[in-house]
Amino acid sequence: MHATPQPLSLRQVLFCGAMIVTLSMGIRHGFGLWLQPITQAQGWSRQSFSLAIAIQNLSWGVIGVFAGMLADKLGAFRVLVAGAVLYALGLAGMALSPTPLMFALTAGVLIGAAQAGTTYAVIYGVIGRQISVERRSWAMGVAAAAGSFGQFLMVPVEGRLIGGLGWQTALLVLAAMVLMIVPLAFGLREPRHGASPLAHRDQTIAQATREALRYPSFVLLTAGYFVCGFQVVFIGVHLPSYLRDRGLSPEVASYALALVGLFNVFGTYIAGTLGARLAKRKLLAAIYLGRAAAIALFLLVPISPLTVYVFASVMGFLWLSTVPLTSGIVAQIFGVAHLSMLGGFVFLSHQVGSFLGVWLGGYLYDSTGSYDIVWYIAIALGVFAALVNLPVKEGAIARRPSAQPA
Repeated sequence: MHATPQPLSLRQVLFCGAMIVTLSMGIRHGFGLWLQPITQAQGWSRQSFSLAIAIQNLSWGVIGVFAGMLADKLGAFRVLVAGAVLYALGLAGMALSPTPLMFALTAGVLIGAAQAGTTYAVIYGVIGRQISVERRSWAMGVAAAAGSFGQFLMVPVEGRLIGGLGWQTALLVLAAMVLMIVPLAFGLREPRHGASPLAHRDQTIAQATREALRYPSFVLLTAGYFVCGFQVVFIGVHLPSYLRDRGLSPEVASYALALVGLFNVFGTYIAGTLGARLAKRKLLAAIYLGRAAAIALFLLVPISPLTVYVFASVMGFLWLSTVPLTSGIVAQIFGVAHLSMLGGFVFLSHQVGSFLGVWLGGYLYDSTGSYDIVWYIAIALGVFAALVNLPVKEGAIARRPSAQPA
């Protein structure tokens, strides 16, 4: 007989979840470093590269809903293993793709599907089911901080791999590295849902979905998360090229992205901690307003390595601090039985925003020779996101008493 997995300890969930997010998100955050090496070597336009990364974000969002359903139903372990294998295949395909179409299928569809199964929605589902309500927001902040540390750690590593091995070999090295997620996934094998009082199911998937999509606060959260995706992915992918166009060295871009990751460690952890004490909707509004102000000031001051590093540090502090707060509100409103799936729906909106941010960056650059229009859109959307988060109701949704499950 197969041994039944035992309830997971707080330390085990946080360590394994944090390490998985570190690898998955850390590798992803460095994709902007490949834009110029790949397009120059292959003779492709920036729009071709941007479209593949845009497809990646959209694939991540769409498949994330179904990955969340599977993780809620079967547990995170199988989803994480499948995601790790897809990630390795996608990175290898990204290195070996001879045409923009094949690059879009590997760097876009495959890696997007892989990220759906190895990042926040799946990990947060485990946290929600295995960790008490009192410590949930803090634990989500720790996991988000791990993803930020992954960016701080991995972006310079990726830059050095590209410089030392060439962009193709560097991608193959990352393909081998990402398979480390498989042994870590064994640490997140969950007991049956019945063993966790936090994950009791009174709703089917269809009922939970209808309830969420009809609830105004869920729709507002989803709209705000669209903006988050637009801003961070546009900046993460196009900032290195923007800085090189302005005459700064590639090292400045690498250090800037590393600073985003470093300060995001503190930002996400503090956001998760404050989310346990203060209104999460107000914190979200402050974060989005802060982003809009930071971008506006960055465009106004003369560009130099110093102003780039200050901008990267401020944006890093605000970068993924929306993640534990948004997921925490979803858990507060709807409970945790379908948290991975509902988190997947919210994240789908994030990824639609990511698609538009990264694609518009490439399209408008090729059309106008400048990123200015996209920067202005990012500022306006930041103000919009702050306004739509303020009316969100964070309390548990009122449900009619249901029949006792068989």
